[in-house]
Amino acid sequence: MDEHVIEALGRTKLVIKDGKVVYVGNPKIDYCPLFEKYRGIKELTPSAIRENIEFRIEDFGMCTSYRILKMRDFLSFGISETLGTLLEERIIDCAVVVCEGCGTVIITNPPLVQGVGGRISGIVSTTAIKTIIDVLGPENILDPENAKIDQVGGVLKAIEEVYNNIAVTIVSSEDAERLRQIEEKNKDVNIYIFAVHITEISRDGAESLFEHADVITSCASKHIREIGDRKKMFKVGASIPIYAATENGKKFLERRIERIGGLKEKKDARSPEPLI
Repeated sequence: MDEHVIEALGRTKLVIKDGKVVYVGNPKIDYCPLFEKYRGIKELTPSAIRENIEFRIEDFGMCTSYRILKMRDFLSFGISETLGTLLEERIIDCAVVVCEGCGTVIITNPPLVQGVGGRISGIVSTTAIKTIIDVLGPENILDPENAKIDQVGGVLKAIEEVYNNIAVTIVSSEDAERLRQIEEKNKDVNIYIFAVHITEISRDGAESLFEHADVITSCASKHIREIGDRKKMFKVGASIPIYAATENGKKFLERRIERIGGLKEKKDARSPEPLI
């Protein structure tokens, strides 16, 4: 069976089978500034979302055996771009991320981190695709047979493989808390937590992320923005801010800013609508 369930463009549930979009749900938000800027989408509707996902399948083979995995930076500033910079400068040893066709994977190659995460939204579940697994290396994948998504398990695998400075993307505050407990038990290991795909997170979940994560992208979350701004956290970006919840997080974001030669101030920046 070839089936991939993702959440994209306003946290819309989509199902892709055999390279075809077979289900498009209803978006949770109506507008995203990133998709207006890069794809000219002024309103997130099921038809516009289907068209965008079909474009991704055609353009770089998303959820197919002909997936292009090495890519240049898509955004000037994003989580995958930041992880790529940290790998290039050897600040981290590896990144534990999620890729369709293989699930949780450990990556040490900067262009692969960008290719895997730069143009893919939240992956809910996926099934194994041999060509993707072969490129990324089955030895780097948590469960190459079943393409399991388990970021905590991925970090434990990275620790077993003697990586000491591990970055990981997570989508839940529970995973962030568990990872801090693991870090506490492994004194020679540093775990750097990047929270992504957190639109619709609860208030308690958002508060917990600021206690346990290093970098948090706000997506369309009203709670992340409210808490991050109340705490006066260092942040980058206006439309979709990325917050540094720790000093390490701040250093990571500043390193990316330095790499791209600074950020341009955006006037009248428009946020996703509505924030939820």
